Amino acid sequence: MRWGGGGPAFGWTGDGGERESGVRFGEPVAFRVGGARRCLGVWRGGRRTPCPGREAVPVRGTRAQCGECAGIDRAHSVAADTVADDPRPYHVYLAWFGDGLVKVGITGVGRGSARLLEQGAVAFTWLGRGPLMAARRAEELLRVALGVPDRIPYERKRGVRAGLAGADGRGAELVRAHAVAVGLGGGWPASLERLPCRVVDHGEAFGLDAIDRVDAVVSGLAEGAVVAGTVVAAAGPDLHLVEPAGRWLVVDTRVLAGWPLERASMEAGGAGFVVREVPGVQGGLF
Repeated sequence: MRWGGGGPAFGWTGDGGERESGVRFGEPVAFRVGGARRCLGVWRGGRRTPCPGREAVPVRGTRAQCGECAGIDRAHSVAADTVADDPRPYHVYLAWFGDGLVKVGITGVGRGSARLLEQGAVAFTWLGRGPLMAARRAEELLRVALGVPDRIPYERKRGVRAGLAGADGRGAELVRAHAVAVGLGGGWPASLERLPCRVVDHGEAFGLDAIDRVDAVVSGLAEGAVVAGTVVAAAGPDLHLVEPAGRWLVVDTRVLAGWPLERASMEAGGAGFVVREVPGVQGGLF
């Protein structure tokens, strides 16, 4: 699932090239896995280079890449600290996912807020802007000074999403953390411009008010698996569905990558996929 100016969308690749289809809240979605999972290749500069051998990849996991393609991606990855001479400017940000779940991170200025949407950040504010290495130094400084991580597992984000406070109360932690961050003296890189606190809330974009609960999370697929339900919300890579039988299901769309998907009927849903147990709900293979 991708995020852009038009909201969430599925990204598709095939013989006809690349395309997208919008994800719309309140509409049904139903698909069947129609074949084996294959490597999707390498992404460079917003373009995909197909895997030459169309290698098979494990049926479990969130990364649909063979070892060779994954290695090429890592060799040109800002996140993996393998690119130190990127001349583009970067933002340093604080992101909020729920009470006590604040993280610090960086993203390219040219990407706008896309990275925050992709992570499922319910609210965020910029902290600074400057060169890559200055942004990296500030990120580490703030991680230690604020006592916040640079990564939060998706399981924790999902666990609090159904019980979040209203938009009016979601920015308080960010405002406090921002005030501490910009007030730090030594250590803040001279080349990094400090930015004012302007909290942006993604509750409406994600459709958070429609999430009643989470009963199960799809964590793996297999050939022949069928997933179907009505879309109620989306956040980061997560698609929130209500199945025809009433179960509230989260599909981690990263596990869809690399699978050939076909249209299916709503009545055929709930078969052949693996769900991760959510507290109070019996998980297993359906």
